[in-house]
Amino acid sequence: MANNLTATPLHDRVIVKPSQAEEKTSGGIIIPDTAKEKPQRGVIVAAGPGKKDEPVTVKAGDMVLYGKYAGTEVRIGDEDLLIMRESDILAII
Repeated sequence: MANNLTATPLHDRVIVKPSQAEEKTSGGIIIPDTAKEKPQRGVIVAAGPGKKDEPVTVKAGDMVLYGKYAGTEVRIGDEDLLIMRESDILAII
């Protein structure tokens, strides 16, 4: 996780570090870079305070599932992260 994160999400936004894409199938077949799917799970790095009457329910360190095309990809420092609304998160796992 990012220990020295210099960005703070606003309102109901969260910053997520996506998990690594699968390198092999369960049968042992190596997946080439062009065929890898975007990961749909990741770890919350930071969360905003929420809206006026709706506090954010996730916290840093939670593993979450999110939609395939959710969030905006950003590079902060040397890490590739996603910034998304809390409503784009499907589940905490």
